[in-house]
Amino acid sequence: MANADHEIPLIRPFAGLLPAAEHAASVAAPPYDVLDSAEARTRAAGNPLSFLHVSKAEIDLPPDTDAHAPVVYAKARDNFDALIRRGVLRRDPGAGYHVYRLTHDGHSQTGLVASASIRAYDTQRIRRHELTRPDKEDDRVHHMDALNAQTGPVLMAYASQPDVDTMLRAITSGPARIDVLADTGVRHEIWTVSDPAWCGKVSAAFDAMPALYIADGHHRSAAASRVAAARRGKAPGDAHEYFLVVAFAHDQMRILGYNRVVSDLNGLDEAGFIERLREKFQVEPSNTPVAPTARGEFGLCLRGGWLRLRVDPQRVPVDPVASLDVSVLSDLVLAPILGIQDLRRDHRIDFIGGIRGLGALQQRVQEGAAAAFSLFPTRMEDLMRVADAGQIMPPKSTWFEPKLADGLVCHVLD
Repeated sequence: MANADHEIPLIRPFAGLLPAAEHAASVAAPPYDVLDSAEARTRAAGNPLSFLHVSKAEIDLPPDTDAHAPVVYAKARDNFDALIRRGVLRRDPGAGYHVYRLTHDGHSQTGLVASASIRAYDTQRIRRHELTRPDKEDDRVHHMDALNAQTGPVLMAYASQPDVDTMLRAITSGPARIDVLADTGVRHEIWTVSDPAWCGKVSAAFDAMPALYIADGHHRSAAASRVAAARRGKAPGDAHEYFLVVAFAHDQMRILGYNRVVSDLNGLDEAGFIERLREKFQVEPSNTPVAPTARGEFGLCLRGGWLRLRVDPQRVPVDPVASLDVSVLSDLVLAPILGIQDLRRDHRIDFIGGIRGLGALQQRVQEGAAAAFSLFPTRMEDLMRVADAGQIMPPKSTWFEPKLADGLVCHVLD
């Protein structure tokens, strides 16, 4: 049932393609974009069922193969078809929803696996907060076209709705269809619900929501939109008008800091750099690594040790983007002091996900980097506020953890 304010449902059930329970642990793989080709080759070694053979099929070709060559997408299709022929991946007989629970390090979140409307994405009812790169979009377009399927779910959030959260949690009281403990320590559990009455209630509840928010998967979303546009009016059916998502309540999601490392101090020595920082921050030495505990607070690792920086709140704008800590650091330090104007192109800066801990920052400085900054995590409310305003967040603003697995649910475009 569609909300009267909208032409089509925001989400709908679909006939999923999932691994047989006995093969799920072997199939489950990290998202395609968190491993390079060499890492994927090592990760999948000795495991012919790993979904990395589909998501990063260059690992089954000579090491010098261009990861974006046509032969790679053809190999991905061959490997995908082989998993289906062998019964490793099995298509559900009818449409349904899936409930997906992630558990890691004492944190748990329960979301809905669905197919979401491309039209809602195109009209920004499904809202984005990042720019995309054409080459990365092209890669996912070629992959979807070759497989005739979407194999990597887009991570989404919705403004928490107690009734929806209760409906999803109720499903998890029974045994899971898939229960995988990955070598990363993340537990992935999936339940399938095909009951029309339950699915109808969930569809109606989501359709009453004003928006969904892309958390991670902007390139997959943009690629799905391009595939739909190319197939519209030409391909049978309308599966291409929807794309694979897993949506969680915003207050269940966990964002870690996305830290920064810089290679030099733009001609300053450490004393001079600290003096410049004192013009805009309260600067205190710290005997231990600094994990910021609030917005406006930063850790700084130099070769001389750690410092805690606190910005004067009056220096922080009210704009949704400019008020983010990642923006404050860029606007008050990286650009004016260190001369780093373009985070996407300047090779003097690198980014380290918070999952790697503060030790990774210290190690980079010990190995020769000039400085490393630890940041307080961006909040989901901040992301939603930026997206609602139609604005774009700076690069590397959010690191979501735990991450979804590739291969546990696929959406076939037939």
